[in-house]
Amino acid sequence: MNKAGLRLGVLVSGRGSNLQAIIQACSAVKIHAAVQVVISDRPQSQGLEHARRNRIPAIHLDPKAYSSREDYDEAVVRLLREHRVDLVVLAGYMRLITSRLIGSYRNRVINIHPSLLPSFPGLHAHRQALEWGVRISGCTVHFVDETMDGGSIIIQAAVPVLDGDTEETLEARVLEQEYRILPQAIQFLAEERLEVSGRRVILKSPKPTTDVRMVSPMIEIGL
Repeated sequence: MNKAGLRLGVLVSGRGSNLQAIIQACSAVKIHAAVQVVISDRPQSQGLEHARRNRIPAIHLDPKAYSSREDYDEAVVRLLREHRVDLVVLAGYMRLITSRLIGSYRNRVINIHPSLLPSFPGLHAHRQALEWGVRISGCTVHFVDETMDGGSIIIQAAVPVLDGDTEETLEARVLEQEYRILPQAIQFLAEERLEVSGRRVILKSPKPTTDVRMVSPMIEIGL
């Protein structure tokens, strides 16, 4: 990591609310990082607007201009390298990325997913949780590998599933935790506190906490 902090490249497809949480955490110096570029596969992504309002380079890269997913990811990698990105963050990015991007940033691509993985990977995680009748759901930040939502887990937060919940009410409750744990995962990486051992991600020197019920690893998040 450079002395100025982690240089982030954020990939978004939709509203960019997790991107906004990252930008706010960076601005408040709650995490030792800065967003260098935001890339979206959709021209109307609100994430691009969040970036522009914060004077961050915002780039729409049209998938239709490329003959394959690999060629598209090659173009993404070129942009990331142009902006000297250290860590790639998928924040509501709806494309499956290929080994071209993963291999260029091995163990330097992370994703936020709205379930307690390995349960309910893929699309419509909240709908899946409600259909299965689980009592606890949540969100996961994980390293990205070649399997869909299958990379090693960095941090998770759990929320109760309430009687009468809809996809929308459950999503809102989970989002509150996404905004906490994604910046925290970035800070772990900025502090070089994560060690990957097989499928496990070990947090070096965890800080003691009194609030251990809903977030793992057992830390107190001040974000």
